[in-house]
Amino acid sequence: MEEQFILRVPPSVAERIERLLNEDASSSDDKELDLSFSEDGRTGTFVIGNDRFTASLMDLPTVVESYKTYDDTNIIKLLTLMIMVREPGDPAPDVVEYRHGLTPPMRDARKRRFRREPDLNPELVQRVEKDLLNIMAGGTAENADIL
Repeated sequence: MEEQFILRVPPSVAERIERLLNEDASSSDDKELDLSFSEDGRTGTFVIGNDRFTASLMDLPTVVESYKTYDDTNIIKLLTLMIMVREPGDPAPDVVEYRHGLTPPMRDARKRRFRREPDLNPELVQRVEKDLLNIMAGGTAENADIL
C-alpha cells in the first residue's frame, strides 16, 4: 500500500518552500529541505535552510481518498495522512488524530458530523441478549407474563 502525505506548515514556512521550489536553487538562501522522524514514527523534525521546526504525523478524522496513476490507465487508491509542522514554542499535540479536517466545513468533524455511541447499560444489553437467545430457542423471556 502506498501512502500520500499532506504537509501543513505555517505561512512563513510555506512562502519559503514555494520560493525554493519555484526559483533557481542556487540563488535561494534555503538550500536544504529535510524531514526526518524519530523512533516512534509520530514526531520528527522539519528543516528548511538553517531553521528547524518540530513536526507531527497526524491521522485525519475522516477518510480522504486520493488516487495516483503511473500509466494513465490503472489507478491506485492511496491512504492520506497529515504532517503538521509547528512554529517553535507551539505545544505538541497530545493526540494522534487531528481534530479538524482539511477544509473549514470539517471543523471539529468527529463531534459535529458523526453519531455518538449510545449510552447503554451493559447489564441491560446482556439481559436482552439472553432473552433473545431464549426466544429463538423456543422459550420465553425472563420476567415476562404471557396471558
